[in-house]
Amino acid sequence: MGYDTVIGLEIHVELKTSSKIFCGCKNEFGGEPNTRCCPVCLGMPGTLPVLNKKVLEYTVKAGLAMNCKTAGFSKFDRKNYFYPDMPKAYQVTQHNLPICYDGYVDIVVGHEIKRIGIERIHIEEDAGKLIHSSDGQDSLIDYNRCGVPLIEIVTRPDISSPEEAKIFLETIKTILEYIEVSDCRMQEGSLRADVNLSLKPKGSNTPGVRTEMKNLNSLRAVQRAAQAEAERQARILDAGQEVYQETRRWDDHKGESFVMRGKEESMDYRYFPEPDLPPVCLDENFVRTIKKSMPELPGMRRERYVNQFGIPKYDAELITQNKHIADLFESTTEICGNPKLVSNWIMTEIMKRINETGEMILESINGENFGQTLLLLDKGEITHASAIQVIDVLLETGEEPVKIIERLNLRVQRDETLVEDTITQVINDYPDALNDYISGKEKAFGFFMGKTMAALKGRGDPSQVKRMLAKELQKRMNQ
Repeated sequence: MGYDTVIGLEIHVELKTSSKIFCGCKNEFGGEPNTRCCPVCLGMPGTLPVLNKKVLEYTVKAGLAMNCKTAGFSKFDRKNYFYPDMPKAYQVTQHNLPICYDGYVDIVVGHEIKRIGIERIHIEEDAGKLIHSSDGQDSLIDYNRCGVPLIEIVTRPDISSPEEAKIFLETIKTILEYIEVSDCRMQEGSLRADVNLSLKPKGSNTPGVRTEMKNLNSLRAVQRAAQAEAERQARILDAGQEVYQETRRWDDHKGESFVMRGKEESMDYRYFPEPDLPPVCLDENFVRTIKKSMPELPGMRRERYVNQFGIPKYDAELITQNKHIADLFESTTEICGNPKLVSNWIMTEIMKRINETGEMILESINGENFGQTLLLLDKGEITHASAIQVIDVLLETGEEPVKIIERLNLRVQRDETLVEDTITQVINDYPDALNDYISGKEKAFGFFMGKTMAALKGRGDPSQVKRMLAKELQKRMNQ
């Protein structure tokens, strides 16, 4: 409690270009080890890299989405280090002249807006992947990921808590998905973050010694790692000891971090300009063209949903956090014509299923079949319970809603004779409940409604059942 937490994030984002950053190798996750690499990826003598133009476009697009300035002139540099996952023993990156800089992203913390500064966004190539044996005696190297295009988003130290760090990363993920420059699959390493954290005495302007937690690949891990590191540093400072500047590895299963190495400074990497790549000079037309192609961003879409569709602000915030869900909302509303009904169903039934089974359900449901289901519900052709049943079946089979309804006989049952007979049978089956109702216990009416709807297998028209049940109960009271 006696310290302020200061956090900055370095977010690494793999761009979803067709080919790698400096060669024609396929840029795709997975594959047999060492089958998606070439002499350029591996830095063989005599090879020359050629910059993928789409990488430039995507980087500028990300910069514009994060309110950054775009540099008319930038260059590439070599960052030298001897790690086995980079066969050249250096990484091509941008050191002191990044392509995008001086931006910001607003996040929602509680009900307040907080602005987080973006120091820079630069381009670099990804490294390979080490696969360690279970006994810790051997390591294998897969170079398929070498040369995959990355952008690194570096924030200013404006984040004040582990919760804010999670919210910020989630906001960045949403923006990147909206502008479609990355698939942001954190489980595949497409989006990962390093957490730089320090503590300082409350109210002090003197920064503390920071540590860096490397390669966190989930929102939960970022928050947990930041929380644990803040607590670890507080314990050290409370004991009158010194926090060392170092790089640490977070083990999310154990909820602990471990020292990897002392933190390197810029001079340790011996940066120098990349001699095989020319500087990047962007003219205003290039940037202007990209700016014109920018899609509607999450914040703009959120405001439109509140103003145009009249859905609650809270619903709009949750729906627009995920581009696929927001797209589903719009396409479903177009078919159904009732945005509030669509919003309610997304916030309940769809979100529930995503939480249970993951976002893959969004591949099985679309605005056409979801919209048709809700349209039939809105018209009173099916009940709420039947609509849930239709959604479950179409998620499993992809069958059209109308065919599901006909096959399972789910249309609302409005045959007055059948409803009347069912109500009579239910009342006769529960004489004690009838006595409760006659004696003035209103809860008995709800009991009879539930039993009647169940007897009709959820296919009764609630308004019709309610009207006919009230009439029959009144008749019984008068007897």
